[in-house]
Amino acid sequence: MKPAPTTNKRERQKSQQLHEASARALSEELKLHYRGESLYVDNQHIPVYAAHLRNAPESRHGNASEKRGKIDAISLRLRYSDSHLHKQLTPEDPITRLLFEVLEQLRCESYLCDDQIKENLPGVCANIDHNFTEWSRQFYQSGMADTHIGLLLFTAVQVVRSRLHAQAIDESFEDFIEATRAGIVPIIGQDLAGLRRHRRNQQAYAHHAISLGSIISEMIESEQDQTNSPDETNVDQAKSALSFLLNFDQGEETPMATAYSGQSKVFNENHSSYRIFTTKYDREVHASERVRKALLAALREELDERIQQQGINIKQLSHQLSALLSSPQRDGWLYGEEDGYIDGRRLSQLVSSPNENRIFCHEYYRAKPNSIVSFLIDCSGSMREHINHITMLIDTMVKALGLAGINSEVLGFTTNSWNGGKAYTDWLKQRKPAYPGRLNESCHLIFKSAESHWRHTRRDIAALLKADLFKEGIDGEAVMWACQRLSQREEPRKILFVISDGCPMDTATNLANDKFYLDNHLKQVIAQYQANQQFEIVGLGVGLDLSPYYRHCLALDFTESSIQHNISEIISLLSKGRM
Repeated sequence: MKPAPTTNKRERQKSQQLHEASARALSEELKLHYRGESLYVDNQHIPVYAAHLRNAPESRHGNASEKRGKIDAISLRLRYSDSHLHKQLTPEDPITRLLFEVLEQLRCESYLCDDQIKENLPGVCANIDHNFTEWSRQFYQSGMADTHIGLLLFTAVQVVRSRLHAQAIDESFEDFIEATRAGIVPIIGQDLAGLRRHRRNQQAYAHHAISLGSIISEMIESEQDQTNSPDETNVDQAKSALSFLLNFDQGEETPMATAYSGQSKVFNENHSSYRIFTTKYDREVHASERVRKALLAALREELDERIQQQGINIKQLSHQLSALLSSPQRDGWLYGEEDGYIDGRRLSQLVSSPNENRIFCHEYYRAKPNSIVSFLIDCSGSMREHINHITMLIDTMVKALGLAGINSEVLGFTTNSWNGGKAYTDWLKQRKPAYPGRLNESCHLIFKSAESHWRHTRRDIAALLKADLFKEGIDGEAVMWACQRLSQREEPRKILFVISDGCPMDTATNLANDKFYLDNHLKQVIAQYQANQQFEIVGLGVGLDLSPYYRHCLALDFTESSIQHNISEIISLLSKGRM
């Protein structure tokens, strides 16, 4: 019998949380966390270059012990290696760099050779040894070690690890590399001794690692010069076979453009104190009040037609959301059971029917919603081109959440005017006092409140399609407003999705202060509310990576992906548990 999908998700979630906690403890990086299948410190992706920690694209992901070994090895690298020094010393030659990356990783792993650490962390030692053994076996079985380049590299790595860890080379490979080892050890012997001697000094160690890598690289080039026969090993073909390991760009993650962010001089000089010139013209309105009823009905009809073409299974989506955003709560008793608590009302049955054993009862638990989900939409001018897709996504999610009994609200933020409006005029009348802070009329829009059901507000949601609502965006205040609304709710889990296509933008404010003033306020607000365990804030970037602002974020792609695909990505994000 197959296990329930939700059980598998919970097991994966628990496993990932344990890996994450273990990695934080081992690396001493408190801000280390998973995003997708990659590790991050804050919003900085951790690239992996060492050959034995990288899986070829077509290879399997490995078993649990192998995966733990990779995570433990990366954690040791974060703890014992100075990344800035390593970057300064990194050689340009591909073969030399390949070995340089592996040898630095092996140096960090060699800290486990100390007897006290071995005794305290036997599991970590076993995981790292298992991962290296598995990598060696896969490299050998793949045939990459059959080429001259592959054999030289494989032998060098095995020999160095054996020296650093004071361990014998695995018997499975000892005979295979014996002839090559006998040929290269006399040549690299001095550097091998230096690597062992300086394994606690990264800079001195790097000198010998580069020297050893250069020697191996020269051997390979020398073999290439001597190879004339087409029947002999062709170095270019061998390099092609190893192209995955020699492609160091693979270690960097640049899937999408990233939101542009920087430091605000004005914000910092005012001790990170955010100012608002005037709130006199600020508004909080129901969006439907700004759209004629006839137009609202036409927009709703248009939206329904587009959603119908997507062919989304709302009931299935509702079940998924219910499983992710509910928790078991006691809901009475189950009577007539064969074990459990004794039901005193049925004890008389033992006398009348001695063979009757259904005199017990169980507590009955039912999954009940424990969450509220809020969608906060950036209604600035640049979002107009994406709003059709965003409205379909929002309407579908809200409808599914309603079927699952989960409360949700849809909010938006913009300004009443372009270029400051009446607030800017007042500033001019006061002879332009320096650094006025936010200098526009903020407008917070309510498309659906948490108390109302989708059926009653479906027309109001269609107001998102009214293009002239979209002006400029003051994100920080909007996030604060949305969180304040959530704080008034009783649901224990409060999730806020912020949908935006870039950094905060208000022309008047930027000109009167500086271009990163609103940007820095947004960062401050998000950091404040993320530190509060009551809120889970997720940035949904429209064709953009919002990681400079949000620790938990997802890039939505509406150019090629369907609405269903983007919803699946959001569901996958929610399945990881509390953020």
